[in-house]
Amino acid sequence: MQEVAVETYGALSKHEKLFFIEEQVRLCLDKGDTVRAQILSRKINPRSFDEIVKAEKKAAIEAARKAGEDVSQMDLDAGTPKSEKEKEAEEKKKNASVEHAEGYFEATDPTIPSVPELKLRYYQLMIRFHSHSDDYLEVCRCYQNVMECDGIKDDAAKCTAALKKVVWYVTLAANEPMQQSLLHSISKDTRLIDLPLHKQLTKQFTTKEIIHWDVLSGAFAAEMAHETDIFGDSKRGEKRRADLRQRVIEHNLLVIGAYYSRVTMTRLGELLCLPPDETEKHLSDLVVAKKVSAKIDRPGGVVDFKTKAQGADWLLNQWVGKIDKLLSTLDKANHLIHKEAMARKVSLE
Repeated sequence: MQEVAVETYGALSKHEKLFFIEEQVRLCLDKGDTVRAQILSRKINPRSFDEIVKAEKKAAIEAARKAGEDVSQMDLDAGTPKSEKEKEAEEKKKNASVEHAEGYFEATDPTIPSVPELKLRYYQLMIRFHSHSDDYLEVCRCYQNVMECDGIKDDAAKCTAALKKVVWYVTLAANEPMQQSLLHSISKDTRLIDLPLHKQLTKQFTTKEIIHWDVLSGAFAAEMAHETDIFGDSKRGEKRRADLRQRVIEHNLLVIGAYYSRVTMTRLGELLCLPPDETEKHLSDLVVAKKVSAKIDRPGGVVDFKTKAQGADWLLNQWVGKIDKLLSTLDKANHLIHKEAMARKVSLE
């Protein structure tokens, strides 16, 4: 079944193709073959779900119009009615490009889930796939799309549960520009008013203030215990708790780097509530990742946060400038030598 290229079957509707590909992805995930699951999942364009729904609405409106029914109250999202000339031109173009295979199409199997259900199922499969590699940012995006699916956005309980996971996963994601942009947009979501703890969590990570891990873990212990899908598994749950602690340390180091120019390692460890060795390790990791610009003076026990990291482009520009200056000096020296030789009538050969 995994080898079937169902997307090449012209006699199947898009609805059936989507269902078949999703089944292929599900089987691969059940087997633990994440590489093949990723390849198969790329065959599905998330926009195709909305396109199919829009086409079905358009077909229903056309059928109702032909039957003489009143379509003024129907969802006319498919567009304004087309004139007879436009319909004829569209039909000619369609017949000229592809010969219609009417008679070979069969009705869609009624046991296949509807398109909105397939859309929700697709994002659930993507959540399983990205969770395997702990790609928290992509999992967060999938849950955001789940919140917009039919059957979820109209159900307050399901929408709230998905919003909680969105907050947790964007918090677990590594600090980067895309994560920060998503975090700030989520923190402005009005639906967080009903979730004061989660709103407080986003506020803590969007405010330039130090977060104490002991206080945060104690305040959110009940919520973390409730989120069994995220923190429940023994091995994966422990890893995600460690990742959350790592995010807190990264946030604190970024805040300290913004407010301090120089600080002793002892004071830095006190601010982070970490021993000296672990403090140096986390700081070094952020410097290597180019998230923090700092230099450590080990003999003096001082960290300089105002040292700007110079990238490869800066080094290349400095080298080019020095070469240009050297060549200019050589040209000037050559000119002066020839000038003196001509003045004294001396041959340089």
